[in-house]
Amino acid sequence: MMNKDSKKIILVIFGILIGLNILAWLAVYDLSKSQFLEVNFFDVGQGDSIFIETPQRHQILIDGGPDETILEKLGREMPFWDRTIDLIILTHPEHDHLAGLIEVLKRYKVENILWTGVSRTTSEYKEWQRALQKEQDKEEAKIYIAKSGQTIIYPGWLPGVLPGSHPGGKLFLDTLYPFENLEGQEVENNNNTSIVTRLVFDKISFLFTGDAYQSVERKLIKRGAEIDSDVLKVGHHGSKTSSAKEFIEAVSPETAVIQCGKNNSYGHPHPQTLENLAGIQIFRTDLDGDIKIISDGISYQVK
Repeated sequence: MMNKDSKKIILVIFGILIGLNILAWLAVYDLSKSQFLEVNFFDVGQGDSIFIETPQRHQILIDGGPDETILEKLGREMPFWDRTIDLIILTHPEHDHLAGLIEVLKRYKVENILWTGVSRTTSEYKEWQRALQKEQDKEEAKIYIAKSGQTIIYPGWLPGVLPGSHPGGKLFLDTLYPFENLEGQEVENNNNTSIVTRLVFDKISFLFTGDAYQSVERKLIKRGAEIDSDVLKVGHHGSKTSSAKEFIEAVSPETAVIQCGKNNSYGHPHPQTLENLAGIQIFRTDLDGDIKIISDGISYQVK
């Protein structure tokens, strides 16, 4: 029989081997992903949720969908030891974009939060406000109000949301809309307060439009905003309220992604939207499930 000392030595050796195995696995994980940008359009039913991971492993979550489904999706994309998200963006405080983010804040450490600050009276909105207040009380997440002209620059994660133009960064996220600070304002249509952002990785670009209507799309064109992009997240789940023909022409995407629920009661995507997108490669979460786009900055692949 082995004495106690021998058992201790074996346990120590076993522990070291497990530790080395984990370190090796981590190294393989980082090396396998370190060159690429990943943009995941999650199938969260009738709602939006987009998870972005930069080559430097910074993580951005745009919207959280209508329920806790987002937690399962994040669990599949993020390694088990990673409980931190660098930035979450709430495009507008509607249930199908907001509910999942409340759950994310309960379970992940979030470094930065970007949203419009518009005011609502729903119980869910009040829960969101309490969650933000908790983040402020703990001095954990920095909270920013979105306005056009803000830029987040990578690599090197310059903390927070930075005003002004980007100094030639290879990877950056520009806020294009809203044009003004909406904090505390009560609005008739929350969809038209949606944060519109454009992500650029070297030669490849993505445009995220939330639920912005055609009226906002036309404002962006009129202002001369840089909206030309390779990949378009189609506005408002493919509703006919968004995706004006002139907007699609101005964006001129190669690929369009529609996030909508299977057999949804709204009839999304609308036939007129699909007609306006004719000739563009279309992916739909109701038909294709989760959609992952991987880019090296020169080209991209849809998986």
